[in-house]
Amino acid sequence: MTLQKVKHISECFVRPQHDLSRDTKQPIYLTPFELPYLNLNYSQKGLLFAKPPPENQDFSITVFLEHLRSSLSATLNHFYPLAARLATRKEENPPSYVIYIDPENSPGVKFVHATVDATVSDILAPDVPLVVHSFFDLNDAISHDGHTLPLLSIQVTELTDGIFIGGSVNHILADGTSFWHFMAAWSEIFISKEKTGDCISRPPILKRWVLEGYSPITSLPFKHHDEFIHRIEIPRVKERFFHFSSVAVSKLKAKANEECNMQKISSLQAVSALLWRCVTRVRCQPPNSETVCKFVINNRCRVNPPLSDDYFGNVVDIVKETTTVEDLMSHGLGWAALKMHQVVKNHDDAAVKKWVESWYKNPVVHKLNGLLHPNIVHIGSSPRFDMYGCEFGLGKAVAARSGVANKADGKMTMYPGREGGGSMDVEVCLLPEYMMALECDEEFISALKE
Repeated sequence: MTLQKVKHISECFVRPQHDLSRDTKQPIYLTPFELPYLNLNYSQKGLLFAKPPPENQDFSITVFLEHLRSSLSATLNHFYPLAARLATRKEENPPSYVIYIDPENSPGVKFVHATVDATVSDILAPDVPLVVHSFFDLNDAISHDGHTLPLLSIQVTELTDGIFIGGSVNHILADGTSFWHFMAAWSEIFISKEKTGDCISRPPILKRWVLEGYSPITSLPFKHHDEFIHRIEIPRVKERFFHFSSVAVSKLKAKANEECNMQKISSLQAVSALLWRCVTRVRCQPPNSETVCKFVINNRCRVNPPLSDDYFGNVVDIVKETTTVEDLMSHGLGWAALKMHQVVKNHDDAAVKKWVESWYKNPVVHKLNGLLHPNIVHIGSSPRFDMYGCEFGLGKAVAARSGVANKADGKMTMYPGREGGGSMDVEVCLLPEYMMALECDEEFISALKE
């Protein structure tokens, strides 16, 4: 079925409701967790809601949009960096770039209203329709573009029988924990109908983490941004959602722990190990070739003292496990899960701080070429995010979806299952021939069954 194109109706910029105080106008300097990702595309996540039925005379899309804008403005009183822009200060001796968030330059968050002739059921198809990419703004932007583009853009797309609220956020400003924290606060203020939104249950902690003994002003050893900015074209992949019920997840976790003779393998590690094994199998790579599993890890709980989940910023790292195709295929699920467990366990306070110190000595900005490894499985987002707690007065969302950004062959995006209870949804991105083979893979299909 061919869906209609998304039509943009209006756009505006939403600024914080209150003027910033002198303290909140100070530059916010970026950390070694954030600066390496200047080439990363904006993170794009959103929620699909059923529109209130026609007989509900109290619902008006015009009133709903106005309430969204006003509550967003109140939310930005707390999350004011989202309304700002990036700025760069060049140092001459030695030549360096200092990139920071400049609250003085605060044009606001972009807010787009769009419509599309499509239904909720169209979007819920397991094979993600291409029209979903148009539910998000800033599809081609990279984080460095935040000097001139909004750090956050919200697009509200009205479907025939639904509403999609999608956010595109600059990845050096916020990771998944921070984005869903913001969304929860916005939903809380929306539902409270409090015009000022002065009190929220989880105020963000905006002060940046700094390694003891180092300056909060972090610089890059470049004379011009052309020395580190890198844009690439990523081949189009097929995107498909697979649902793991709570029973299916429990069985996988039990199997992995039984094979390891332990009880330390987590549900996420067990499901990730399954994805790594099955995707590697369907790619039919040579037995002696390397296969890599990368996964995004939250450093908040790993540094000592730990950071609160209310710490607003990008505090993620990427850890990886590498083995040969032959070893991965000749051992069981538990073996793969245990390797992942050990990588996570070893990523402790000492490991994090050692990495930060090494980055200070040799600052780097990552290129996106790493997404194009021929035999990589890259696991991002988390089934632990409370996505479905963000209701905006519409009730529980029907589904969560993501945009086109940062997707390549082997990218896996994890979501909580809508029914809760430890269930998971996984958005798998693969080249079409690999996706076709995965849908027939015996180990994978068997794991989905209850």
